[in-house]
Amino acid sequence: MPSLDDFARSKLTNLEARGQRRDLTVTRRGLAGAAQRDGHEVISFCCNDYLNLSQHPDVKQAAMRAVETEGAGTGASRLVTGNSPLFVQLENKLAELKGTQAALVFGSGYMANMGIIPSLVSAGDLVLADELSHACLVSGSRLSGARFHTFRHNDMADLESHLVRLRAQARNALIVTDGVFSMDGDLAPLPQLAALARAHDAWLMTDDAHGLGVVGGGRGSSFAFGADKMDVPLQMGTLSKAVGGYGGYLCASQPVIDLLKSRARTLVYSTGLPPASIAAASAALTIIAGNKSLVEKPVANAAQFCSEAGLPVPQSPIVPVLIGDERAALQASHILFNEGFLVTAIRPPTVPAGTARLRLTFMAEHTAADISRLAKIIREQIIRRPAA
Repeated sequence: MPSLDDFARSKLTNLEARGQRRDLTVTRRGLAGAAQRDGHEVISFCCNDYLNLSQHPDVKQAAMRAVETEGAGTGASRLVTGNSPLFVQLENKLAELKGTQAALVFGSGYMANMGIIPSLVSAGDLVLADELSHACLVSGSRLSGARFHTFRHNDMADLESHLVRLRAQARNALIVTDGVFSMDGDLAPLPQLAALARAHDAWLMTDDAHGLGVVGGGRGSSFAFGADKMDVPLQMGTLSKAVGGYGGYLCASQPVIDLLKSRARTLVYSTGLPPASIAAASAALTIIAGNKSLVEKPVANAAQFCSEAGLPVPQSPIVPVLIGDERAALQASHILFNEGFLVTAIRPPTVPAGTARLRLTFMAEHTAADISRLAKIIREQIIRRPAA
């Protein structure tokens, strides 16, 4: 054990010196972004619960009813104990919202991508990923054994050059990207991506974790470019952001979903989601599908902030305030905490070196007054403040 502890201490010292050590801080979440940390009452602007549905009474009631009728857990893999009717209901709602033939729910978004990608591509195939794709897209791609390359962020000319150079050498090709990029808040150019995928006989997959519920009328990034859905045959996402609960999913054609039921190891060899999580997500999707003003509110709140802080118009509820240096980002976060706001500093390796930032996320229930005060503090104390 001493050698293991010495190894861990050495790594921690190195992380500390670079301003990259992380710790778990006890925090209680409440309504409308309210949070409690270290005895302080703060307003959180770093939570992905964009629609506040984790606190919605209908969602909580659905979860409690499911516990009463179905119990606390699923017991085993869905292929072993059987498929709860709650899963059928949830997957039908997902497919309807996303305009696909079928859907499949996984234990988390990370587990979804670790199961989906290796089920569809392997050695002899090609995966091309936007360089800012979420870590689980990269992990799933590398696990697959397929040839893996990244293209410059949202650079369609660079992607096309990779396709021209590499596509003919591969049996199958998969293009993966975030629908809404989690650290920058911008959208993938899906019309151009879909056109390139068609032209080069490649499959397009989006991770829409931060799109569902907040862009495209709540239906996600595939619907953010007009009334009709983009040609995105693999629409993956999570149930843990705007949906307010936990889990991951894929919406796709019936043959693809049927294949994954037999081949996705993170589905086959994992216990199914607890009944409370399934029922809560299903109730949340009903709210998302039927409340246009609610799903528009997070982006509207982000737009108010950007206007008042002097930042570009946002494409999503995610607004980055670039700082650069890790320690300066931590100091900026500390300034906001002392002013009553919880905004986490995001540092490498989550973001590229030299791009440490404050990542602000806007929720439907954030008040105009709180947004204005936050914008004023960031404009006057952080954006104009020299880097440390």
